[in-house]
Amino acid sequence: MSDEEGKFLRLTVELTVEVLDVDALQAAALKEIRHPDADLNDEERQEQAELVSGDETGATALQWLIEPDHVLALVEHIQEVEPREAVLGVEPSDGPSDDEDEHDHDH
Repeated sequence: MSDEEGKFLRLTVELTVEVLDVDALQAAALKEIRHPDADLNDEERQEQAELVSGDETGATALQWLIEPDHVLALVEHIQEVEPREAVLGVEPSDGPSDDEDEHDHDH
């Protein structure tokens, strides 16, 4: 393989978080949505605010607070790779999986 050809790897990270205060999480997301620098028009801003406020799980709020670029920071310190793309999805969970302890790694 020449230096000009690249191989791509898809990194999958699964993280389960416990929401301790849904109201505070939603308030933080609403603050981001209402921030003047948010790339939203008034209609989009209203729609997103309603989605965040109407989601009792907090998943929509959390998705507003974690930017996909934050995920790229996981590999930015590795000189042998070049981060290209990050996609983030947040969904409700029933809690930590039973085998969570088997996969815990302290790095």
